[in-house]
Amino acid sequence: MKLNAFDWLVIFAYFAFNLGVGLYYRKRATKSTNEFFVGGRNVGWWLAGTSMVATTFAADTPLAVTGLVASKGIAGNWLWWNMLFSAMLTVFFFARLWRRSGVTTEVELAELRYSGKPAAFLRGFRAIYLGLPVNLIVMGWVNLAMVKILTVVFPGLSVPALGITDPKVAALVVVFVIMLLTASISALSGLWGVMVTDMFQFFLKMGMVIVLAYYAVNAAGGMGEMKDKLLAIDATKGHGSILSFVPQIGSAWMPVMAFCVYLGVQWWASWYPGAEPGGGGYIAQRMFSAKDEKNSLLATLWFSIAHYAIRPWPWILTALASVVLYPNLKDKESGFVMTVVDPKVFPHALGGLMVAAFAAAYMSTIATQLNWGASYLVSDVYRRFLKRNASDEHYIRTSQIVTLGLMLLSCVVTRYMDSISHAWEFLLSIGAGTGAVFILRWFWWRINAWSEISAMIASLVVSIVLKYWVFVSLFPMSKDDDALQFAYTMLITVGVSTVVWLVVTMATAPEDEKVLLSFYRRVRPNAALWGPIAKKATDVVPVQDGLPNLLDWFLGCVMIYMFLFGMGKIIFGDYPIGCVFLGIGTAAAVTIYRHLQQRGWNIVGQTEAADEAAV
Repeated sequence: MKLNAFDWLVIFAYFAFNLGVGLYYRKRATKSTNEFFVGGRNVGWWLAGTSMVATTFAADTPLAVTGLVASKGIAGNWLWWNMLFSAMLTVFFFARLWRRSGVTTEVELAELRYSGKPAAFLRGFRAIYLGLPVNLIVMGWVNLAMVKILTVVFPGLSVPALGITDPKVAALVVVFVIMLLTASISALSGLWGVMVTDMFQFFLKMGMVIVLAYYAVNAAGGMGEMKDKLLAIDATKGHGSILSFVPQIGSAWMPVMAFCVYLGVQWWASWYPGAEPGGGGYIAQRMFSAKDEKNSLLATLWFSIAHYAIRPWPWILTALASVVLYPNLKDKESGFVMTVVDPKVFPHALGGLMVAAFAAAYMSTIATQLNWGASYLVSDVYRRFLKRNASDEHYIRTSQIVTLGLMLLSCVVTRYMDSISHAWEFLLSIGAGTGAVFILRWFWWRINAWSEISAMIASLVVSIVLKYWVFVSLFPMSKDDDALQFAYTMLITVGVSTVVWLVVTMATAPEDEKVLLSFYRRVRPNAALWGPIAKKATDVVPVQDGLPNLLDWFLGCVMIYMFLFGMGKIIFGDYPIGCVFLGIGTAAAVTIYRHLQQRGWNIVGQTEAADEAAV
């Protein structure tokens, strides 16, 4: 892609705006660590929720969706659409609890909920684990995706000033420069700067992918002709019709067992960044930053609607067009970028805006990962274990240094990512069967620190034994059986780890009663499984919201799936069914709103001022 002077002006203006936001929020962010990491807990739902959406819209996300659609059809997206069930749990069961907790990071909850050395170990271990290996590999992965994009968009990329002519090396240099700017903004402005730039970046990249989808579909002959061409292509190789919204159960990539595991087990049993059962990571960070419980709930609800129902369709349409336009493309994921650089598809007059949109997709994720990772390492490791009584100014300065250090370390990870790509699977294995504990720690008083520790260890050991011994030596499975291997691994790991943590829980003593009472008074979870503690906390109005929340969870899932499929039907010209689906989704939304209005957005019997005083 050749850029003219106007394109470069647009790109320069984009970066200048982001830097300006960082400088504008510098004074506010450096007032305190509370401002730096959680925005002073005064963020509106629209900003917090949009920031969540922007963060999950990484540079590699549309490429991954393109690969799924090209190889498995639209239904291939069920690999991540199933996580909506978990997202709705966060909305209706956990968003308000997280906000009431008043913590700065999710791992800080360990010492709020548990006591003694096991709680301190759990907090420190998870902070280092999430802040370094997990965080660095996520950033390395995103860096690598940006390098791939740049080498396709600018095949002859070079940096003459440094004597670099290899396009891949030149792309690494460009990514480093963009990342340095992103790290500077994050270090200067804290979470406020990250979220405000997220807002701008989301609308820029969302707008441009919609424009790209429009031009890609037109280049494929328009919607009607594109559908005819897709139906004429052999789309039955393991996934049925490429246009089907639901997977063909029993196909190579979706055996019956795998489908049951996706819909019945994975979303609540497995932990991984961005889709933690009960919320966590940067999703939890945005909940902490919300003004109150109402804004925390609405932020996660808006995120879920945008993430699952609105955002996928421009990616899917571009992916379908790429199948028609480039049927023999070996690297299916690159089809998305091919539509950008193809002059017969995308007008190069918009090239500067599209490059800025790719940069926005990259920067929104990296900025969050840097701020989020620094919050763990400074708040939960440095401040908790190394230097406990320094000034806020000292911790903010330390956070800025850590942010820049994480940037440099992620560049090292990117350099070796080709050789450690499987490390991601290894790291995720530690959370394969821990979801139930992360959910029940809020609702059952008997869960203790050893429950979490034993679940993590059991999940790690069992999943590694299965992956590297059982399915290699005892019952070897070929690559064609990846879906079945996943299903067996998930079921066995969840089963064994559940037995282990239940036995450990009952074999070890409960947490200190004072800690449990303090947690119950502050968070005020549903009282059903807090019997002994709830009876002693006579000053707290018992909360009995289990069934209402469960109903809203069900309605929330119906609402978003109906919006998702309704918009899809209308896009493909099936207006009657599309309108019916949208009508059902709207009815579910209205019912949820009425429930929340009747029950109250914040906890019944306690004012928001009392909430803040408790924190």
